[in-house]
Amino acid sequence: MKKSQLPEKICVVCQRPFSWRKKWERDWPIVKYCSKRCQSLRHQNKEEIAIDNLR
Repeated sequence: MKKSQLPEKICVVCQRPFSWRKKWERDWPIVKYCSKRCQSLRHQNKEEIAIDNLR
């Protein structure tokens, strides 16, 4: 499968798109976060996260 054909999701924290990865193969339906950073920030205020993303 070509990279352009990989499924994508939107991260619930940073609102950025991220693509399927081999390590998520079994868990893709439940993956919500693009990175460990976003997973750790999931309880933080969304406005604070948006400001952090601009830095």
